[in-house]
Amino acid sequence: MAIAKLKTWLETTGLDPDGRLPPERELADTIGVSRAELRKSLAILETEGLIWRHVGKGTFLVGGMRHEKPDISALAHRTSPPEAMQVRMIIEPEVAALAARQATGAQIQRLRLLCVQMRRTPAWPDYQQLDAEFHAALAQAAGNSLLAELHAIVNDVRRSVVWGGLAKHTLGPPADYHSFAEHEEIVACIERRDRQAAAQAMRRHLTATSQDLMGDHP
Repeated sequence: MAIAKLKTWLETTGLDPDGRLPPERELADTIGVSRAELRKSLAILETEGLIWRHVGKGTFLVGGMRHEKPDISALAHRTSPPEAMQVRMIIEPEVAALAARQATGAQIQRLRLLCVQMRRTPAWPDYQQLDAEFHAALAQAAGNSLLAELHAIVNDVRRSVVWGGLAKHTLGPPADYHSFAEHEEIVACIERRDRQAAAQAMRRHLTATSQDLMGDHP
C-alpha cells in the first residue's frame, strides 16, 4: 500500500524529471504513511532505478518515472464546461466520502491549511492554484491510487475548461466568495468522519460552482 501511494504521488504531483522529493517527514505526512514505510518504499524505487539519492542533497526523481498521460490540452479542447462539471459530480463526492474514512491527521491538517491560504490569496491565479491543490489533496486523502490517477486527469482538464469559463469581475476572490465556506465544510465533515455529509457537502460545492459557470443562479 505504501509503495502504491508513493508511486501515485510521484506520477500525479507534477514533479519535474530529476526534481527533488520533499524531506521524508513531510512526504510521509503528505501521502499518509509512516516514515519507516516510506523508507522501505524509497529503497524499492531506488533498486528499480526510478529515484536516486545524493547524500547531503536529497532524493531525486529519475526522468523516466512519470508515465505518459493523455494530452490534457486536447481533452480540454474536446470537453465542454458542462461535461467537465458532470464528471466532477460523478467522481468528487465519492472522493470526499472516501477521504472521510481514510484521511490521516496530517492530510486533514494540510486541507485546513489550504483553506486558510485560499481565504488570504489576493489574486485569482493564486486562488486557482490553491483550489487545484485542495482537490488533489482530497484525492490523495481518499487512499485509492487508481481514483487519484483518474482525479488528476479530471483536475487538469477542469482547470483549463472550467476556470477559463468563469467570468471574473475582480482581481481576486471577494471575502464572501462561496467556495471558502464550502471547502471548509467539506473538511469539517471529513474530520468528523461523516462520509455521507462529506459527499453532500461536495455536491453542494460543485452545484454552486456550476451555477457560477453557467450563470444559472436562483
